[in-house]
Amino acid sequence: MTQKQPMDTTTKTEGPKEMTIFEHIGELRKRLLVMLVGLGIGVLVNFLIADKVIAFLAIPIGGLKKLQSIEITENVGVFMRVSLLGGFILAFPLILYEIVAFVIPGLKQGERKWLFLAIPFLFVMFVGGVAFTYLVMLPGAVPFLVQFLGVTTVPRLSNYINFITSLMFWVGISFETPLVIFILAKLHIVTPKLLLKGWKIAVIVSAVLAAVITPTVDPVNMALLMVPMIGLYLLSVLMSVFAR
Repeated sequence: MTQKQPMDTTTKTEGPKEMTIFEHIGELRKRLLVMLVGLGIGVLVNFLIADKVIAFLAIPIGGLKKLQSIEITENVGVFMRVSLLGGFILAFPLILYEIVAFVIPGLKQGERKWLFLAIPFLFVMFVGGVAFTYLVMLPGAVPFLVQFLGVTTVPRLSNYINFITSLMFWVGISFETPLVIFILAKLHIVTPKLLLKGWKIAVIVSAVLAAVITPTVDPVNMALLMVPMIGLYLLSVLMSVFAR
């Protein structure tokens, strides 16, 4: 008699299907399209209030009456720049979400949770940096620049708006450092020990960035940015300790 083979009662479970390179490219294209649509909607919304935003940004220098335009297209260019920056700020949470959603399939469940939780806090930190620039840095930097050497200065509208919007943007980005470091520590990319070892490099980088971002070479205005950046780095070390 032939012996009957026992039936295999084990069930095979398949893991998540890996995406091909073309599927990754298609996914990236879809995410980029959503970002562009969100940015476009944000810009359209800012078209409705850009004139009020420009008047608000001109307060540190004394209002729009203290500025001048010397080119035909200058006012339109400033209007578009402010609309783009405002649209980016409005679309920033969506942009962060799409970036996180693209990289999340390669992460563990716990890492995914931390990334999604970080999205609103990244937005808040960015807005906090923008507010710090407007409320703390500009009231000290603008009068110094305008009154330097005692020469009457009537800044161009485009020059003034380009200066303060660039300052706001980069300071807002730098304010996200602690949370970014926290995420990197959660993903085991950096450690508190590594960050503490690099404190000298962090001070040098902070000084260089402060010199590049701020338009003046006086130590007062550089310190207004450099000291918070060093403080943010130390806070980043503490955040990495909590993360690990």
